[in-house]
Amino acid sequence: MSELKRDLGVWGAAAIVVGTVIGSGIFLVPKSMVQNVGTPNMVIFVFIFGGLLSLAGALTYAELASAMPEAGGEYVYLREAYGPFFAFLYGWTQLLVAKSGSVATLATAFFTYMANFYPALESVLTTIGPVPIKSGQVFAMCVIALLGWLNYFGVKVGGNVQIVVTIVKVGLIALLIVVGFTFPAGDFANLSTSVPAPGGVAGFFAALVAALWAYDGWNNVSMVSSEVKEPQRNLPRALIYGTLGVMIIYLLATLAYFYVLPAEGVAASERVAAEMMRRVWGSGGAAVVSVAAMISIFAALNGSILTGARVPYAMARDGLFAKAIGEVHPKHFTPANSIAALTAWSMVLVLASGNYDELFTYVIFASWILYGMATASVLVLRKKRPDLPRPYKTLGYPAVPIVFVLVAIALLLSTLLKSPRESLMGLVIMAAGIPFYLHWNSKRRT
Repeated sequence: MSELKRDLGVWGAAAIVVGTVIGSGIFLVPKSMVQNVGTPNMVIFVFIFGGLLSLAGALTYAELASAMPEAGGEYVYLREAYGPFFAFLYGWTQLLVAKSGSVATLATAFFTYMANFYPALESVLTTIGPVPIKSGQVFAMCVIALLGWLNYFGVKVGGNVQIVVTIVKVGLIALLIVVGFTFPAGDFANLSTSVPAPGGVAGFFAALVAALWAYDGWNNVSMVSSEVKEPQRNLPRALIYGTLGVMIIYLLATLAYFYVLPAEGVAASERVAAEMMRRVWGSGGAAVVSVAAMISIFAALNGSILTGARVPYAMARDGLFAKAIGEVHPKHFTPANSIAALTAWSMVLVLASGNYDELFTYVIFASWILYGMATASVLVLRKKRPDLPRPYKTLGYPAVPIVFVLVAIALLLSTLLKSPRESLMGLVIMAAGIPFYLHWNSKRRT
């Protein structure tokens, strides 16, 4: 049976971290953040806190990834620490909604920005029952299919695409930052402005959720651990330096926004980056932001397909999913069937993208339970498997993983109190996988 090949170098791995994390979030979230905390200084503090929290997760995952450089990432850590049941629930949630839904929403956002240049993408092409299908949705499905096809031909192809678009993306964001800081009418006094906001603990956690959404994806490179060259060295580097790089980019971009716009201007802007560039360069500036956002989303989309397909592949290899999903292409050495399954299901979700936002809200609560458990697995495995070779050990252990887990618990409690219906629905989506686990686990034992 063919196996996956280690064709992904340190630059490709780092590009997955940076390229997958920086999607559309940094262009949008400062608005909701300042609406919740009230001042630019607090927005910057929350971005720093969220970045340090993500770095704590990256430091922890660096130990896990270097010790167990296998396809599936968190699926593997949960399996080794808690057994196959929780690992399956993680994989089920990722495939059903989390990763496939992320691909669908990114592709939908891509066509939304493209519609600024080609308004015809917003036109209704046909209807399926009561659901109108826009031309842009068909375009988004074609983009998903194209990236699935590229990744079918090898992790090296997908990794090279990721490197190129990530370099272009970071270059364009750097341009936005420079343009913002050189705006003659800009003023750092804007950092002292404010808007009415809930503030307090509730406001802080609401802003933190928005910041963590912008940081989401730093963990994705662990899913392709089995295809990274010299994983014991390159995986920790990619995780840590990639997360630090994203944190620096976010802080500089946020400072540039507030240098040009006061708190009131940011709070009133649906697209903060576009409003900043409109102030500086007029309508042409907004077009530049649309291009930057499209390239940013494209990189995140490619990284999500590249990494996400490795989770159902790992499940199938363990006998907990359809056997064909665990097959490796004999020529290209990719989980070809898993890539096809993820892209096909993501394309279906594009058609339901109008209702998907609500579904995705449901799964956030369930996902964070598993993220917290995956991070805690470094503590469990230190006790359970002390003999496991650990080429890299978590800096600041055990404080760093414990802090991450405690903040995850606080976020879960805050989400449960604020959105009990959505939180419970998230658990329902997760629990829907139990009958499938019992079926495949029974077949595996037989």
